[in-house]
Amino acid sequence: MTTDTLHLVRPNPANTVPVAMDGVKDTRMEILVGRQHGAPNFAMRHYVVAPGGHTPHHSHNYEHEVIIIDGEGDITYGAAIHRIRAGDVLFIAPDQMHQFRNVGAGPLRFLCMVPTSFDCGKPTPGS
Repeated sequence: MTTDTLHLVRPNPANTVPVAMDGVKDTRMEILVGRQHGAPNFAMRHYVVAPGGHTPHHSHNYEHEVIIIDGEGDITYGAAIHRIRAGDVLFIAPDQMHQFRNVGAGPLRFLCMVPTSFDCGKPTPGS
């Protein structure tokens, strides 16, 4: 894709695919904007966590920014647990342990932005 072509997409749960990582349960993702679209610096991903599902409890050496677009959940961030809901915006610092859990009756949906590369040029997973 060239930079003179607008990449326009709408987050759609039907376009998500299962996240294949240890420690994940009932979580799906789609890449909205990423390296395959010519994004040189950042990727935006759409996650859908089913009721009772969760992302892995993990950390990585790059930051990410998150906006909750639907549902209700908990985020474990370090040793603390925080309730999150639609409209909340989060900054996940590098090397910080974190996990998203859906505690609501419907899907927990969020957008997550990460760098397209880390560690001097390695591709960020899911970017």
